[in-house]
Amino acid sequence: MANTFKTFLNSDIANTRTLLHEAIPITGTILSGTYTDENIKTFSHGMFEAIYDYPYLSSSANHIFDVTAGYSAKSTLSGSDHEQNAKKINIYNQHAQVLYGYDVTGSIQEFDKDGDINAGGTKMRECYFINFSRLLTKDEIKKDSFRFTAYLTSSNVTASHNRTSKWSIGDYGAATEYKVNSPAGEYGLLYTSSTSNVTIGHVYYQAGIAVITASVFSGAFGDPSRTTNPPNSALTVNNALTGATITNIANGIRFLVDDIDFNNTTELNSTIYFCRANTQDYNYSANPTYLTASKIRVKNDNPKAEPQSYITTIGLYSADNELLATAKLSEPLKKSPSNEITLRVRLDY
Repeated sequence: MANTFKTFLNSDIANTRTLLHEAIPITGTILSGTYTDENIKTFSHGMFEAIYDYPYLSSSANHIFDVTAGYSAKSTLSGSDHEQNAKKINIYNQHAQVLYGYDVTGSIQEFDKDGDINAGGTKMRECYFINFSRLLTKDEIKKDSFRFTAYLTSSNVTASHNRTSKWSIGDYGAATEYKVNSPAGEYGLLYTSSTSNVTIGHVYYQAGIAVITASVFSGAFGDPSRTTNPPNSALTVNNALTGATITNIANGIRFLVDDIDFNNTTELNSTIYFCRANTQDYNYSANPTYLTASKIRVKNDNPKAEPQSYITTIGLYSADNELLATAKLSEPLKKSPSNEITLRVRLDY
């Protein structure tokens, strides 16, 4: 009788890697009014706001991202008498430490507009930070898919939420042009258009963080349909950074966002086992119902008929003969000495 078990050869096993992408759209209405801010969670420490896709007290709510703001201690906006000055510096340093690391002197490096750290170019010392949840980004954000559409001043937004004059900020061209000099992985430069060479921020693909220079927003800043929270629309961006709380600045950013779109990436690793049944393999079954009075039932009482069996399940065993996985066929597959069968079993992880 043929063997029940068969050992895989090296040629029977193949490993593959597949990148799966999912489109993630985040509309501005979710950020600034759909649930009358019930999906916006604030904290007593006042260092960031958390945005959810439903009211955050709901059991079905999913965390989308956090938004915050900060500036470098070297910024001209830094001042001991400014609102939450120390916290804004800490927010900036925390992100710069994780995303940009340290220089040769051991000091935290400031964000560089063009990403060329060693060249000593223009620094982004006042920034807004959007930290996307891992639920959305998965393994990473797909390069050249990040688009951030915003109104650059609240004077373009009326109290009735009529919006005009918006820009689409994106990592244009990042599929082939991206930076690798970050301790957090790869990142792309953000531009105001596909033809622009003016950098206004970075998007860190593996970390799932967007860093946008505060100077991209101009003029009045905030929600003109409200009077106290977020800050009054008469505030300029610089005045908001120095005179408003981080929570109020986050509110102003939320209101200026029209939508955020990107594709996430899930890395799917697979091991494929080619299970080969040659002519003399698996033509018999150990199932007790295979025999009746010492006769093979599927031969229909014809003693000259060749033996045959029906494959329904494949088991993958360890070297210690321990069953690790099973694969079920959609329908029984006939096997006899006159045919050979190769079944492909894929394990994804």
